[in-house]
Amino acid sequence: MLTTAAAALIALSALAPAEEAPAPVLEVVTVNGSGCPAGDADVQTDGRTFTIGYHTFLARAGNGSSPLDQRKNCQVNLRVNVPEGFTYGLARTTYEGYAHLQNGATGLSRVSTYLQGTSPTATVSQSFTGPFSDSWQTHYRPGSAEIQWAPCGERRNININAEVRVTLGSADPDRLNFAIVESSRGAVRVKRC
Repeated sequence: MLTTAAAALIALSALAPAEEAPAPVLEVVTVNGSGCPAGDADVQTDGRTFTIGYHTFLARAGNGSSPLDQRKNCQVNLRVNVPEGFTYGLARTTYEGYAHLQNGATGLSRVSTYLQGTSPTATVSQSFTGPFSDSWQTHYRPGSAEIQWAPCGERRNININAEVRVTLGSADPDRLNFAIVESSRGAVRVKRC
């Protein structure tokens, strides 16, 4: 039979919060590419999360567009600082935009993520087929076992490379087709090594 003091200690230990992972310090180091020239994006961070608003991340085809206009990319480089004994990885990211495609045109949104100095890359894609004129979202949300964790004790930046493409196909070449990336947001996750 438990004594009253032992019973009280057991009850209190059940109420004690489990050890939480420390809050990381997340910094967006660079946002740069053909779709987001340096200084052409609005960046906000808050501990584990980031939000980026884009001004010129637009791919287009038709209506006098050049072949270089058909594909645009933007690479985001994230630095994450955590205490010794913890590691981090990208838990999720979402890209949002709008596409307007005539019949015969196609579009693509692709997001690839990897850790600096490592070869594994995770990629998600979303295709659009004209006629299409609507908002879109592309989500990268790996399960806990699929997160690309930084090696314990090493600082590796997280790279997110997003691209958007528009192909004219059989659409009327005199009409404009486009896909624009308006914003992205994401969060990192921290765990003990």
